Amino acid sequence: MQRSEQHAIDNRQSAIDNLLALPRFAGREGAAFKPGLGRIRALLGAMGNPQQQFRSAHVAGSHGKGTTAALVAAAGTAAGRAVGLHTSPHLFAVNERMRTGGTPAPDTWLAGAAERYRGDFERIGVSFFEATVALSFLFFAEKGAGDAVVEVGLGGRLDATNALTPAACAVTTVSLEHTNLLGDTLAKVAREKAGILKKDVPAVAGPMPPEALATLRDAAAGAGAPLHIAREEATLRNITFDENGLRLDLQTPLRRYRGLRLPLYGRHQAGNAATAARLAELFWGEAEASAAPVREGFAAVRRYAGLRGRFEVLSKRPLVVADVAHHPDSLAATLRAWRNHFSRQQGRLVVALGLMRDKDADACAAVLADVGQRRSVEAWPVALESERALSAGVLADVLEARGVPVGPTGDAEAHRQRFLADAGAGDALLICGSHRVVAQVEGGRGA
Repeated sequence: MQRSEQHAIDNRQSAIDNLLALPRFAGREGAAFKPGLGRIRALLGAMGNPQQQFRSAHVAGSHGKGTTAALVAAAGTAAGRAVGLHTSPHLFAVNERMRTGGTPAPDTWLAGAAERYRGDFERIGVSFFEATVALSFLFFAEKGAGDAVVEVGLGGRLDATNALTPAACAVTTVSLEHTNLLGDTLAKVAREKAGILKKDVPAVAGPMPPEALATLRDAAAGAGAPLHIAREEATLRNITFDENGLRLDLQTPLRRYRGLRLPLYGRHQAGNAATAARLAELFWGEAEASAAPVREGFAAVRRYAGLRGRFEVLSKRPLVVADVAHHPDSLAATLRAWRNHFSRQQGRLVVALGLMRDKDADACAAVLADVGQRRSVEAWPVALESERALSAGVLADVLEARGVPVGPTGDAEAHRQRFLADAGAGDALLICGSHRVVAQVEGGRGA
C-alpha cells in the first residue's frame, strides 16, 4: 500500500473516531441525554436544513419500530424509489445508521462529512446521536433520496429525529421502558411517543395496550393528526410459520394481500407487517395504487433495507440465531418465534444473554425460567465491555435465583464457537440482548 493511500485511510478513521467520541446517552447512565430539539435544529441549520429536501415517514415505538421502518423502506425501494433509512443503534459500524437501498453510507462520505461539520458539532455541543441523525439527513439529501424512513431513537417528543416534519408516521407499540426518562406509566410513555404526531399528518397506531391507545387517541385529536388504528383497519388471517419466515393474508382498507411473504420470524412480526403496510399505503403513492411494492418489498426486506439482528438465522442445523431482544416481552417473542418456526428441532436450547443495567434482568430471567418449565434450557451470560453493561457475574446470579441453569461466561462469539464445537443438528443457540451482544458475533458479519 502506498503512503498516500495509508494516509487517506488514517485520516478517514480519525474523522470517524472523532464522531464516535461525541457524548452518548449510552455512555454514563444518561448523562449525555439532553432533552430538547434546539441543538439538532441548530446543527441542521448549519448543514442547510437537509431534512427539507426529502419526504419522510417517522416511526416510534417501544418494540418493532426498527423492523416496521425497514419494511416501509423496502416497499419504497421495491417501487423503484431512492429511499433513505435511518435506524439506531448500529451493530458493526456507525454508517449502518444511514442506508439507501439497504446499503450503508460509504466510509469516505461519512468521514468527509464528519470532518466538515466537526467544528459545528463542538460549537453546538451535540451528542453522538444528534450528530448521526443530522448526518443521516445530510446523506439522504446529498445522495438524492427523495424519500426517507426514520426510526425514533428514544421516546419521540424530544428525540432528535423529531426535527422532521413527516408526511406520515407511526407508533408501533408502547410498553414500560426508560421509565426514568419517559415516565413510569403506559400513559406517560405513550404521551412521549405521541410527540411525533403533527397536524394533518396521517399516523398509524400498531398493537398496544388499551391505556396507551387511549392516550394516543387523545394526543392525535389534540394535534389534529388523522389516526389509523392498525387493529381496526387491518385484518390478519392464515398466518403460517416455516423455517424461512412467515406467510399470511392481510386485508387493509385498500386491498387484500394474499400469501404475503415475510423472511421474518415470530407471530409479532405479523402485527409489524400490518402496521407497516398501512404506513406504506399512506406514505407511498405506489403502495396505494398497487399491491406490488408491499408484496415485493416485504419479501425482500433483509436485502432492500439491510435489516440485521432481528432473529437473524446464522445457521439452521444446528440452529444459531442472533436477535437484539433485550426486554422481557421481546425475549419472550424471540423464544416463541423459535418454537413456532423450528418446532421440529427438539435438541438442547442454549440462550446466550447479555443486558445493560437499565434492563429488567429479573423479568428476562423469569421468561427463561418459564420456558424451562416445558423443556431444558441453559443460559450462558455474555460479558460486555461497557460502563452501562450488567456484569456477567451479576446476570448469572439473577438467573440462578430464578432457577435457570447457568453455563459458562464469555463474549457472544466465544459462546457461538463453544456451542458449535459439540452441537447436534437439532440443538439451538439463541444469542440475545443488547446490540452490543449481537455485534460480538463474527458469524453474522458477512451474512
